[in-house]
Amino acid sequence: MPIKRFNSVDSDFNANLDKLLAFENAQDDAIDSTVAKILADIRTRKDAALIEYTNRFDKLSAASAKDLELTQDHLQRSLAALPSPQRIALEQAAERVRSYHEKQQLSSWQYTDSDDTLLGQKVTPLDRVGLYVPGGKASYPSSVLMNAIPAKVAGVKELIMVVPTPNGERSDLVLAAAAISKVDRVFTIGGAQAVGALAYGTETIPQVDKIVGPGNAYVAAAKRRVFGIVGIDMVAGPSEILVICDGKTNPDWIAMDLFSQAEHDELAQSILLSPDAAFLDQVMQSINRLLDGMPRKDVIRASLQNRGALIQVKDLDEACAIANKIAPEHLELSIDQPEHWVNKIRHAGAIFLGRYACEALGDYCAGPNHVLPTSRTARFSSPLGVYDFQKRSSLIQVSQQGAAKLGKIASVLAYGEGLQAHALSAEYRYKD
Repeated sequence: MPIKRFNSVDSDFNANLDKLLAFENAQDDAIDSTVAKILADIRTRKDAALIEYTNRFDKLSAASAKDLELTQDHLQRSLAALPSPQRIALEQAAERVRSYHEKQQLSSWQYTDSDDTLLGQKVTPLDRVGLYVPGGKASYPSSVLMNAIPAKVAGVKELIMVVPTPNGERSDLVLAAAAISKVDRVFTIGGAQAVGALAYGTETIPQVDKIVGPGNAYVAAAKRRVFGIVGIDMVAGPSEILVICDGKTNPDWIAMDLFSQAEHDELAQSILLSPDAAFLDQVMQSINRLLDGMPRKDVIRASLQNRGALIQVKDLDEACAIANKIAPEHLELSIDQPEHWVNKIRHAGAIFLGRYACEALGDYCAGPNHVLPTSRTARFSSPLGVYDFQKRSSLIQVSQQGAAKLGKIASVLAYGEGLQAHALSAEYRYKD
């Protein structure tokens, strides 16, 4: 199977790497136009529009928006209906995700300076969050766990989940994950209309403060449009994995790690860096031998051909430098002493240390969040976490002594900016 092979010593390497990494997250004008109309309609006609779009797109026959809400009893029945191995796996994954995120909570703090001025930070959770979950044939219970659990750990008062059910098809796994994660309300709606309902509120669905969770192109376009009215987590690009290997790992393991991202979709990116040319050959042989046995082989093949690469580097130092340029969503350090080399990594969404830490474990059950920055945004952003569901308020309490000292400073600066009312407001506190 053809897959790009690069060598870092080649004169055109940087140009080829830039071309490989280039991803135009272009927004289709037709999609954006459709989404704009749907959002405007939801904002104006609320429940009536929501029912019309849901019945049309998902082929349902709901008479009211209340018909689209699932009760807690329904969630519990879905949980009870799971085969024991699935339920146990979900509960174990949830517990690991919860334990990890409990360590992320921000704290309020304050101190008093020499002028008896109290300064501090007050941390409060968001009141209400909307969680979008893909539905129908797609079943992503892990997405429910990764979004809902940190929200609940943060103290979000109400978590509303929306999940489309085309042709009435529901996933017990997804609904069971909602039960385990203690989601408060679930509505069987999806698409841009669900995002609009969460962002603007309807007679039945309350407005949320933030919308999180993955979706298709229409959902992504809708999230872009409502940002500012509500918060959003991110607009993610295709999934990515970058593996740095010293040539000592089983090549079949590495090939399957590359497959694990490539099987998401044709635009996913899988890259391997190694100083060992013979090892790259072995991985290529593994790819060719294992590919035909994969159920999603056509997707994997297209992904590896279009956006994948096997890259020979001079040494592991150079591999780390290239990794920092790529700033991947997932980075595997399949090398000896990964704890040493991780100190050279500055930009990555999640870093997997050692030969046994495959990315798939992070997707489902290791504990850290699998909602990660893509398309090189790991240079300036972070994984989803408890802090995304909390906000900080500054605390300022000023004594009479502090007002005299700070007021003079503020007055000088305010006059310098031509803002007399600011200056006088400060002066009144120490001149009167």
